[in-house]
Amino acid sequence: MVQSAVQSLKSALEGLLGLALPAGIVVGALLLALLLVGLLDRARLGAGLGWAASHLAGLGRWALAALALGAGLLALDVTRRAVDVRLGTQHNARYANAADPDGGQTVQSAPRVSLLGATTFTRSLSLPPEVFARINVQGGLEPLLPYFGSPDSAGIRDFRENFVRRGNTLVYTREVTLQTEQPVNVDTTAITTDLKFVDPAGGRGSYYNAVFNADYTFTNPLTAAATLRFDFPLPVGSGTLSNFRLTVDGRAFRAGDLTNGSRWEGEVAAGKTVKVNVTYRNQGARSWSYALGGRREAVGAFDLSVNADRPAKFGRYTLFPTSQTRGVLGGQQTLKWQLQDVITAQDVQVIFTGGNLRETLGKVGHAAPVAVGLAAVLVLAWAATRRLRLPPLTLAAALIGLSLGLVLGGVLTAYLPALLAESLGAVAGVVLGTLALGRAFALPLTLAGVVPLAFLSGGNAGLLLTLLAALTLVLLLRPRLGQGGGRFRRAAS
Repeated sequence: MVQSAVQSLKSALEGLLGLALPAGIVVGALLLALLLVGLLDRARLGAGLGWAASHLAGLGRWALAALALGAGLLALDVTRRAVDVRLGTQHNARYANAADPDGGQTVQSAPRVSLLGATTFTRSLSLPPEVFARINVQGGLEPLLPYFGSPDSAGIRDFRENFVRRGNTLVYTREVTLQTEQPVNVDTTAITTDLKFVDPAGGRGSYYNAVFNADYTFTNPLTAAATLRFDFPLPVGSGTLSNFRLTVDGRAFRAGDLTNGSRWEGEVAAGKTVKVNVTYRNQGARSWSYALGGRREAVGAFDLSVNADRPAKFGRYTLFPTSQTRGVLGGQQTLKWQLQDVITAQDVQVIFTGGNLRETLGKVGHAAPVAVGLAAVLVLAWAATRRLRLPPLTLAAALIGLSLGLVLGGVLTAYLPALLAESLGAVAGVVLGTLALGRAFALPLTLAGVVPLAFLSGGNAGLLLTLLAALTLVLLLRPRLGQGGGRFRRAAS
């Protein structure tokens, strides 16, 4: 990050040097204008120069305050660029010094239930007598079998072929028994998914730890015992699954061949209902989806609950939750989909927009210079409305201290979670500014220092900034609220 900061500082200084020529032209034009004024009115020029000489020290101190403000803005811009370069390099690096999230956009598909049966197909082929005579000359019938080919082995439970002599005619017979699958609707579905988000240190991408727990029931629709199959597809984009368990009627089954997901097959009595529980843990990022099916599926009773501690949005043209329970300004929320006797081909897709840490830190970096400039304005307004003494050099020290604190917040994102790092930086900046100006200016410095933190609230930055602006306006317009209230009470008495 130090190398990135040096490169950013070099680019910024080159940009400032690029402004030297236009600034020199402007200064030369001003000096030429003053020379012309002096030639036309020497007395007024002399009076102006005398006033400037008497106030030169004060103007120089305020110029130092402006220079401190510019230096703070430059340092914050360099820090923002360095943080962005570090995150970009880290994202595209081939190797890493910390574990990456094991999983991405997780998609869990609904299970499939099938009623297994068998159907036998028989075909016969009669050969002419001359062919039969030729076979007899050669001896044996087996050499003919390869010429009839063999059926595809997929779904075949039994395969038989034979030659039968009927007089002078030779008859070839083939019997193929195929396994058939008849779809069976799932009676009830009850799913609970808990998503706990993690912001790892070092600015790595946010991810969630998921706990999936589902209960399914289905019934043998026949009046006789039959073989039913339950296929549970493994989630896509889930990375490594842990604690995976498939339990059927209270009996746990170990995972075998998982090419097509986890499968259970067994004999079910007529009209009996089978209860299946599936649970696992995994990591994911950015979104979580539940695909009900690629075709229209009849859903008897569907109950899905998603518990997440991040604000969520929903994919367009997907099933919208039937109820939502949210905390104040985000926090823990519960999303529910409760459907009854519904035929739908739509899916459930929950998207978490706060997962792009690079974009979030970019917003914080752009807001930090604004916060320092706002601090300068608020401190000046605070001193004017409360008639407080404000030395320019002290103001310069306070602005440098606040800028250093916000720079520290950007540097700490390489070692701590973003919210903690930026919060520590803001606190350090406000403390340094308060030490320079005194406790009387702690409130305006705090109001300005927390501005970048609003962009870490997960989509509530606009509301928080509006409330902060309203509070600032009230504090500036009513500097002596308590004294004014006391005068009003005395007048009323």
